[in-house]
Amino acid sequence: MKRLTKTLKGLWEIAKNPWLLNKVLEQDDVWFKTLEKRYGLTNTFPVINCKQFFKKDSLNTFGFLGGGSLPTDILLLKSLAASIENCSYFEIGTWRGESVINVADAAKECYTLNLSKQDILDLGLNEKYADLHAFFSKGKENITHLHGNSLNFDFTGLNKKFDLIFIDGDHHYEMVKNDTKRVFESLVHDNTIVVWHDYAHTPEQVRGEVMAGIYEGVPADQRKHLYHVSNTMCAIYIKGDFDTYSLEYPDTPIHKFRLDISLEDL
Repeated sequence: MKRLTKTLKGLWEIAKNPWLLNKVLEQDDVWFKTLEKRYGLTNTFPVINCKQFFKKDSLNTFGFLGGGSLPTDILLLKSLAASIENCSYFEIGTWRGESVINVADAAKECYTLNLSKQDILDLGLNEKYADLHAFFSKGKENITHLHGNSLNFDFTGLNKKFDLIFIDGDHHYEMVKNDTKRVFESLVHDNTIVVWHDYAHTPEQVRGEVMAGIYEGVPADQRKHLYHVSNTMCAIYIKGDFDTYSLEYPDTPIHKFRLDISLEDL
């Protein structure tokens, strides 16, 4: 989680010094060139129009704070969960609990894995930061909070397969590859849907490092089922026949979204 703090600081520096974004994009180019050389990939998975997944719905909990998801990212998860009868959901990376608390409104059961408080403190982060984890999701009956490091967590000990899995932990190549590989080894059944967050910097600009970790973590014979969901920062593994298109930057809007926002004090 120390890297999350560095990421937030990095985004702040880019906001103050926009020219730094060029350095990030140059790094992406290195990963894209590697993927093209090794696998013949372009700089994006095929894009599926989000309209094929989204259901008209509301998000009952959203913090609009740093390190979180776009509303469309969480709407994607909730819509997918709602489309699966008695959905069983698993995620890596709880943070404030925004994603899991919204999915819990549509799923039968939810499991979320994060470092323990002591692990977070051992990384040198402060107690307030540690205590903010699961801020929104604590106490929800159908949410089970698990603690451990996805590098060595005993996934087989859960003795379960899941219908929908969200990978939103450390976004560096080795960790994305590790989390992806271990999920496919232990938690996936024939029709499981897997979603990765922060596959893209924005819905129009893919993160090469994360894309590489996803692609190399997924079994080779299953990589044909990898896509980018439009208007989100998410990649998805899903079986089925879908109309797809290539990502362009800048993209021309084909949808407009209406957000009805209300505020409640906590």
